[in-house]
Amino acid sequence: MSAAYDREQQNNTRLSELSSKVSALRGVTVDIYDNARDQHVIDNSSEVFSSMTNSIKGSAGRLGRMAQQGNKVAILKLAGIIVGVVVALWWGLSFLFRSRKA
Repeated sequence: MSAAYDREQQNNTRLSELSSKVSALRGVTVDIYDNARDQHVIDNSSEVFSSMTNSIKGSAGRLGRMAQQGNKVAILKLAGIIVGVVVALWWGLSFLFRSRKA
C-alpha cells in the first residue's frame, strides 16, 4: 500500500511540474503573438510614414514649381504654409514635451 501511495505522490509531483511547464509555454506563446502583432503595427506605421513622406515630397515639388514661376500670390502661399508648419511643429513638440514632464 505504501508503494502505491509513493507512486501517486510522484505522479502528482510530475503532474504539477508538467502543469508549470505548460503554463510557461503558454506565456511564451502569448508573448510571441503579442510581439508579432506589434511588429505588424510597426510595419504598417512604416508604410503609412513612407506614403506620407512621398506625398509631402510631391507637394513640396509642386509648391517649388509654383514659386519658380514668379507668381507673388503663390510665393505668399508657400511662405504661409512654411510658417504654419513650423508653428504647428513647435506647438506640437512643446505640448508633447510639457506633458512628459508632468
